[in-house]
Amino acid sequence: MKLHRNLVFAAVDALNLIFNEDKQADKVLRQVLKFDKRWGARDRGFIAETVYDIVRWKRLYSEIAEVKAPYSRPNLFRLFAVWATLKGIAIPDWKQIEPVPTRRIKGKFDELSKIRKFRESIPDWMDAMGEKAIGKQWEKELAALNKQAPVVLRANSLKTTPKELRNILADQDVDTTLVDGYPDAVQLLERKNVFTSEAFKNGLFEVQDASSQRVARYLDVTPGMRVVDMCAGAGGKTLHLAALMENKGQVIAMDIYEGKLKELKRRAKRAGAHNIETRVIDSTKVFKKLYGKADRVLIDAPCTGLGTIKRSPDLKWKLQPDFVQKVVDRQASLLESYSKIVKPGGKLVYATCSILPKENQEQIKAFLATEQGADFTLEKDEKISPAKTGYDGFYMALLSRKA
Repeated sequence: MKLHRNLVFAAVDALNLIFNEDKQADKVLRQVLKFDKRWGARDRGFIAETVYDIVRWKRLYSEIAEVKAPYSRPNLFRLFAVWATLKGIAIPDWKQIEPVPTRRIKGKFDELSKIRKFRESIPDWMDAMGEKAIGKQWEKELAALNKQAPVVLRANSLKTTPKELRNILADQDVDTTLVDGYPDAVQLLERKNVFTSEAFKNGLFEVQDASSQRVARYLDVTPGMRVVDMCAGAGGKTLHLAALMENKGQVIAMDIYEGKLKELKRRAKRAGAHNIETRVIDSTKVFKKLYGKADRVLIDAPCTGLGTIKRSPDLKWKLQPDFVQKVVDRQASLLESYSKIVKPGGKLVYATCSILPKENQEQIKAFLATEQGADFTLEKDEKISPAKTGYDGFYMALLSRKA
């Protein structure tokens, strides 16, 4: 592979923003990939893959390159040189890149790969926490979380079926496959920018991880119900609920961030989902009005996001130990407040994209032991393992309120 100066420099610019200015990797890439309109799909793919790889393996590559944060520009080029050497790419004779000791890099890689925190490139505190939380399974989950996430689409059943979608995408040179056990899922066989496709513009699908697609179905909705999605965000699961309800009944999507709900409205229009109403939670009155009135409530709770590291590798470096307890306390508070929206005989799904028991089954156990939780029964719960599925890590609990 021949390296092109403008592409390498763009990757280094992106790494500077992510590592030194604490910007979110996906947002940085969206910005950087617009630098040059002449770049084709392969050029953009090179930049994105390089950046995500170096972000994912930051600790390992930093150790090999003998550099530390904050990273100077020469430091970032050293990280790039380590990445390229381990990929078997010949390093060009550019003044920005120092002479690269290829044999020493490979030797250090072999040596450090024997130590888990370097091999899986993870902070000490997170490695210790994960091992304490899930024991031997942590090693398998970590390895799975460091693999690149597949691109999975959710066929919008208001407009198409997974089989029809596959045929439409095939006509647009996008090869896909159906996914066993995931009724709405269509998975890309190779990474492509599907957002420019006519199928996307016409609202035939959303990009949504297969694990995430299980959540709306877990809520057991039927057309005509009143369903409340309490932490709707930009509405991936809200849109799925609307589709499962065949546009009949009402989905109330609520969030504290007005900007995310505006994005949901745009997505809903494209998807042809007409039964969604958005409400900004700017005071407790907004949701207290709904106490005892919903057939179904979804609490897709804020969480550490540990189950999504495969698609957000920068999360490893952004999470801090004190955040874990803060988020656990917040989840408990939301369960206490939002569960009151479920009417007698109705159901609640509590979900997270984390693999930590304290955010998941332990959180539900604690809730059921409270005065408010005593009104609920746990019908079933499910832990989704990245190691077993290849998709994001998730947890879902279905609770029913006593009639």
